[in-house]
Parts: sequence; structure tokens; C-alpha cells
Amino acid sequence: MKKFSATLLSILLLSSILAACGRLGVNDKRASVDGPVNLSIGASLVGELPPKNNAVEQAIEAYTNTNLQIQWIPLSAYDEKLRLMIASGELPKLVKLGYSPSFISTLKAGQFWEVGPLLKDYPHLAAINKRYYENISVNGKIYGIPIMRSLGRATIQYRKDWFDELDLKMPVTLEDWYRVTRALTLDDPDGNGKDDTYGMVLEKRYNQDVSSLLTRISVSQGGPNKWQAQNGHFTPEFMTEPFYETLKLFRRLYQENLINMDFPVIDTIETVKLYDSGRAGIQISGGNAQTWQDKLSKYIPDGVVDAAPLTGPGGIRVPEEPGNAGFLAISKDSVSTVEEVRIILDFLDMLLEPSMQTVISKGVENRHWAEKGEFTEVLDRTLDFKEVKPYRDMLPFLGEEEALLKPSLQPDLYRKNQQIAKSYNDYLISNPALTLDSEIYSDRGKELETIITDAETRFIMGQIDEAGWKAELEKWKQAGGEHMIREYEQSYSKLNK
Repeated sequence: MKKFSATLLSILLLSSILAACGRLGVNDKRASVDGPVNLSIGASLVGELPPKNNAVEQAIEAYTNTNLQIQWIPLSAYDEKLRLMIASGELPKLVKLGYSPSFISTLKAGQFWEVGPLLKDYPHLAAINKRYYENISVNGKIYGIPIMRSLGRATIQYRKDWFDELDLKMPVTLEDWYRVTRALTLDDPDGNGKDDTYGMVLEKRYNQDVSSLLTRISVSQGGPNKWQAQNGHFTPEFMTEPFYETLKLFRRLYQENLINMDFPVIDTIETVKLYDSGRAGIQISGGNAQTWQDKLSKYIPDGVVDAAPLTGPGGIRVPEEPGNAGFLAISKDSVSTVEEVRIILDFLDMLLEPSMQTVISKGVENRHWAEKGEFTEVLDRTLDFKEVKPYRDMLPFLGEEEALLKPSLQPDLYRKNQQIAKSYNDYLISNPALTLDSEIYSDRGKELETIITDAETRFIMGQIDEAGWKAELEKWKQAGGEHMIREYEQSYSKLNK
């Protein structure tokens, strides 16, 4: 323990010196700040709460001369909590926003600082690929710094040992998905003689945002990514045949008790536990399959996880994502001057320097990772998950190649998952309405989305039939959906003149 403390202390001191020397020549505004800058941050959390005053947070604070006050909020409750904070005017200085209707309305209402015109003064922020900024723009304005992600991440992750035991193949058609899910649920894949496994487990956000399971499977079957654009005419995904057929698949799975009955209310944390403890067999995830393997091994030492590309009857077909897991925006409730905005942008710019990219992605040397020749090696994957991953998920990370970091020595499964994502470049299906302008979407998008997501759940649970589903589509149109379609078509037409 003493050895670690001394190592960490030397790292922090060196980081502080490097920070002071390295930044003053570029931008001296931090030199005028007396003591650490207090910076409150609202952040979503998947998994366990990181320990207080952990080594990663200390290293970031030392390098950037900040006192971080991070409010960790479980992902399942994050959007709701953030909306309450926005309404009450009690926001942290820096918060993660998603590109969704309610937050876009808030941006348009002027509750967050526009940072686009300032980015040119920050070399690392200015160097971020413009495509990432374009995908979070609102009427051409930039209000935050993207938390960058690959444009295509949805991979099939599955229990290979269960597939081998039951002689199953990767699902391609919707009927394949049914057969695989049925077998993994009913055919005792773990061989314990008990009816205690699920093929697939859904959580209450199963049909929302870019990670929507319905969208991912529908796209693999030939459907559009959120919106279909044909000859200038727009159609939402839920009005297309591939999506409806996908919806019917899940209705069938629910009727036959092949998925968890509590999916409308269960949180992500609970579904992750079911996969990690060896009770579920297949999922479509944007994360890395190695994470599942690491946690599964604690419960089922012989359990084997594998990954495969999302493939349909027409081959690999994956919904393109916006390239971010949200973006970090500066609240006008808590930050009142441009000078303070610049201090926060300087903090974010410093995070993109190699020293900070190493800490964000790998943690602290000799605690979380060590040199291994041409690579770095994770010393303890559990510790990495607890102390490093929350910051890697929350803060801007360019990726090892772009950040010019020494590559990590990773297990074969990790590398395989990464390679699948990289291979998607020629198979991505874009969302044509991603950054199109629609007042209805900004003002009433959440209400319209709720009409459909609730109808999807009710249809799956058998509370409405096909006629009821069509009635909900008409309700959506009358509530503003038809108007939103027209606005997207008009915006698309203007951009493509």
C-alpha cells in the first residue's frame, strides 16, 4: 500500500508540474486562478458507484487544477433527474445532455451556453472531427463537447457455451431470433435441470434512443434507422413493415414467456445482473463483450461469451449512431460569465492531452495498468471497471489510435469486438432526420415519442391488437406527428437544394 501511495503521489505531483508548465505558454487564464477551480458535474452511471477520492479522480484534479464535485446518477433515472434539475434551475456547471427533444428545447430556450464560436481558441477541442460536432448541432449551433463513440457499435453478444450445448447458430431472420430465444429459455442451456434461464432480457428503455433493441433488429431486417427518406418523403420507422414484423416477434416472445415479464419496469442495472450471473444468453449491445465475460467468470468460471456482427437476410446491416454518448454542456444557471465558460472549456481541452487521455482510458500507472513492451496491460479488470470505466464513459475520449496512446494488451474477445465495430463502416444505415430542424420535435417530441413507446409496450404485452396499434399511429399523427413529418421534409428540401 505504501508503494502505491508513493507512486500515485509522484504521478500527481508530476502531473501538476506538467500541467502548469505545459499550459501557461498556450493559455495563461488558468494562471490567474487562485487555487483549484470548483467544478460540479452531472454524470450518468452504469454499474457501481466509483469510490470517493479514487486514484483516477485525484489524477484528473491534480493535472487540471480542479476540485471535481461529480453527481453520479444511475443511467435509468438520469434523463428524468436532469429534467427536474433543469426545471428547478439547480444544475451543475457541466452536465451530460442527450440529443433528445426535451434537451433540444432547453438548448433553444437558451439555458446552456453556445460554445461553437469559442472552440477555435482551444487546440484539442478545435481538432475534433467536425462530423462529431455536426451530429449534436441545433440549428447549426454547438452547445457542448461530444462524448465520442464509434458510429456503429451494435454487436450480438452471446453465451457461446450455451450455443454449443444446444447446437444453435447465430440468428439472421426474425424466425431465427424466435428459435434461439426459445431454446435458450426452455432447453436448459446451463444443464442444471431448472427452468431458470432467459434467452433475452429487456429493460424498460428497450425501445428508446440509439440503443433501441427494436431499431437494431428492424434495421438488420431491412428497416430504416429511425426515419426512412424516399424521394424527399419521410416515414417514421414504426410505420414500416420491417419494424412492425420485429414488434410482432417480441409480442410472440412475451406471449410464450420467453422474455422477462417485468421488462416495462426493470432497470438496466437489474438486467445486467441477470446476464452477469449466468441467467441470460443473448443480447445486442454497444459495449464490449469482454466486460460481460469478465463479470460472468466470477459466477460461472467455465462460461464463455462471444461476439458476432449484427446480420440480417441481406447481410450485415447496422444502424449508424450519432458518434457520441451525449455531450457535455455548460449550464447558464450555474455559470454566469464567459470567463468561467472559458475556464471550463480549458478543463475539457486539457482532458484531450495525451496525459489525461491515458488516465481517462487506462487509469493510473501501476494501479490500473502497467507497461508491457509495446503495449500496456490492465492489472485488475475488476478495478478497471470500478475506478476507470465510469470516467471513460463520462469524459471525452478520442480512442487510443487518435490520442496517440500506446495500445492496451487486451484479450482476444475484446479485440474481436473492436474489429467487428471497425468493419461496420460500409454497412451503416444513417438516420436522415438526425439534425433536421423541426419545431414540433423540439417542443413536443417527448410527448410524441411516449405515445409510440407506450403503444409498443402495450402491443408486445397483448393489451392492444393490430387495430389498436394502427389507432395509436393515428393518434401520433393527430398529436403533431404528421406536422413533424412535413417539417422534416421541408428542412431536408432546403438542405438539398
